[in-house]
Amino acid sequence: MIRLAALVLCLLPVAAAAEVLRVATFNTELSRKGPGLMLRDIAGGRDTQVAAVVSVIASARPDILALQGLDWDHEGRALDALAAQLAAAGWEMAHIFAAQPNSGRATDLDLDGDRRIGGPGDAQGYGRFTGQGGIAILSRHPIAQAEIQDFSALRWRDLPGATLPESGGHAFPSEAAQAAQRLSSTGHWLVPIDTDMGRMVLLTYQAGPPVFDGPEDRNGLRNRDETRFWQLLLDGVVGAMPDLPFVLAGGANLDPQDGEGYRGTIRALLADPRLQDPAPESSGAARAGPQGHAGPDARDTVDWPGIGRFRVDYVLPSTHWRVVGSGVVWPAPDDPSAGPVSEASRHRLVWVDLSRQ
Repeated sequence: MIRLAALVLCLLPVAAAAEVLRVATFNTELSRKGPGLMLRDIAGGRDTQVAAVVSVIASARPDILALQGLDWDHEGRALDALAAQLAAAGWEMAHIFAAQPNSGRATDLDLDGDRRIGGPGDAQGYGRFTGQGGIAILSRHPIAQAEIQDFSALRWRDLPGATLPESGGHAFPSEAAQAAQRLSSTGHWLVPIDTDMGRMVLLTYQAGPPVFDGPEDRNGLRNRDETRFWQLLLDGVVGAMPDLPFVLAGGANLDPQDGEGYRGTIRALLADPRLQDPAPESSGAARAGPQGHAGPDARDTVDWPGIGRFRVDYVLPSTHWRVVGSGVVWPAPDDPSAGPVSEASRHRLVWVDLSRQ
């Protein structure tokens, strides 16, 4: 693990000092096929993907990190084990948070319309077991746990302006399913954090993919509303947004110019005057080869073999901040660290350095 960290370390400038805050997001794809297996692989110390993920994080040295693709467990043992591995690699993030996600949260309804009950698509968010593929936060600064707002229980149909799927003029897959269906595929969290520059708020989520459905477009519509939620929060239509500097960091599963889904939704978020888009780039994505996309290759954050490279992971600070640096951990193909980084995840860690205006 130390060797991998040394390879990756040269990729990033070190966040200068206490007056600079590095916020990052990383879809680790550490999720496994059964409960407890991710904990086994993290704690065992021999899994090469885990070692690569830890090396990428430890080398990036984020102060606040939004994580995706982590299996949740009731006692938080897997997240504790990951934090311990990071500390052993030289980067301690002692403050952690993870609530039960909607992924794998079982229901007794047919939510995906396959006319069967009990499958992974019938959970509130796709998952074969409770907590599969959840989200989490690691921080070097104290998290105000008592003041966290968790919007994960919000029903999709209760989101103002929601567009729910229909088939043949009827609610898809059923009225009962839509009455129970939550908006969040994993979760939507508002998390206050006390930094050296004062209190700020981290907004985080991981939206479901806008594909793998039928003509009713259930997943596409849900993905759109999962991202549209944030502007409604900022508008004061849902939740209670504190009057504090904030950063939105997470996975939209949506590219502003290419691929499937309602791309105008993420474009609207990126153009919101309350947010800044640092547009992080990497030499690795820039040199990965042309793929005929409208968006700049250098800004891509994921490489899905057979599908393509897209920008789907975001760190968007509010206008309270001054952006002093940004990037995507995606080394050039001829860089020795390219292999370990790609072994960690198909997604790449995205980071932004911030100071106060």
